[in-house]
Amino acid sequence: MNDTQAIQLLHEMLAIESLSGAESRHAHFLTRQMIANGYTKTYVDEAGNAVGEMGAADAPRTVMLLGHQDTVPGRIPVRMEDGRLFGRGAVDAKGPLAAFTTAVARLGPRPGVRFVVVGATEEEAASSKGARFIRDRFLAEGVPATCIIGEPSGWERITLGYKGRLLADLHIEGPCGHSAGDRLGVNEQAVAWWQQVIGYAKIKSEEQAGPFRQLLPSLRSMASGADGLREWADLRVGLRLPPGCGIDALQTDLSALAQQVTTAPATWRLACSGQEPAYVADKNTPLARALLAGIRREGGKPGYLLKTGTSDMNVVGPAWGCPIAAYGPGDSSLDHTPEEHIELEEYLRAIRVLEGALRAG
Repeated sequence: MNDTQAIQLLHEMLAIESLSGAESRHAHFLTRQMIANGYTKTYVDEAGNAVGEMGAADAPRTVMLLGHQDTVPGRIPVRMEDGRLFGRGAVDAKGPLAAFTTAVARLGPRPGVRFVVVGATEEEAASSKGARFIRDRFLAEGVPATCIIGEPSGWERITLGYKGRLLADLHIEGPCGHSAGDRLGVNEQAVAWWQQVIGYAKIKSEEQAGPFRQLLPSLRSMASGADGLREWADLRVGLRLPPGCGIDALQTDLSALAQQVTTAPATWRLACSGQEPAYVADKNTPLARALLAGIRREGGKPGYLLKTGTSDMNVVGPAWGCPIAAYGPGDSSLDHTPEEHIELEEYLRAIRVLEGALRAG
């Protein structure tokens, strides 16, 4: 694949909407493109992942390139302007996935190596359905020798760690009352819980330097209503977890805070989901060194990142225990924004970095 074809591939990928849980059309398109560009084998697996393999199935080493094909909602007209390609997923994370696909196509079969490129499903959802399926499959078949996660790091950077995640949904309901009464309504009680969560996170983070080591809460959604007899309030809070944060203990503490702020006759219910511990990879690996060397060959000044978000590295990294890093073109500050776009020169540089790193082994 030449540069023009690589750009066309990404352009066509962006033109196909692939929200979490609705990736089928995109998966079949990508596998067709893979087979047309020399992949040994392509298929859509039981989890809806788009999978392309280059090399013999019985090769002694498997190199996994795990990206994701789903995006968050929000249609952005696909267009090229001043060397930039706009579209939902340009950065997060069809740009990195297209870079994986192109780099492996350019390399072709390599003796003793099987490259497996995966466009996983539901990474943007709390389920990470596709990554969990791939994780379990390769635990049964034999873990990869190395793994690159397809997420935007910028072409000169390598991401070694991601924070963990917990989603907490609080529901408070009770009988309606007059606003002039002396009883707190369910809305006030829900807001009081959110304020308690903020204070709790601040105390937990007081002696921790930098956001990667801190417990960071965010208010994701809120809603309330009443039918004249009963009223209710719902809050969804997301917490980004630092390394070493005990998820079971955190859930217990969040429940205790809900108990403190809820006053009878109101009742509360807390449901937690999306539990994912933080994960930090070793930087002293052949994979990291190969990526660093690839960046330098392209004239870059490489460096490492620790991200405050969560990725499929959190899912597969602890289970496989192989050398792992995240790499891909794109400015992650554009993730999920209406201005999402990728610099085409950066995209092409990242392809060359990957090609060199994979060739080096």
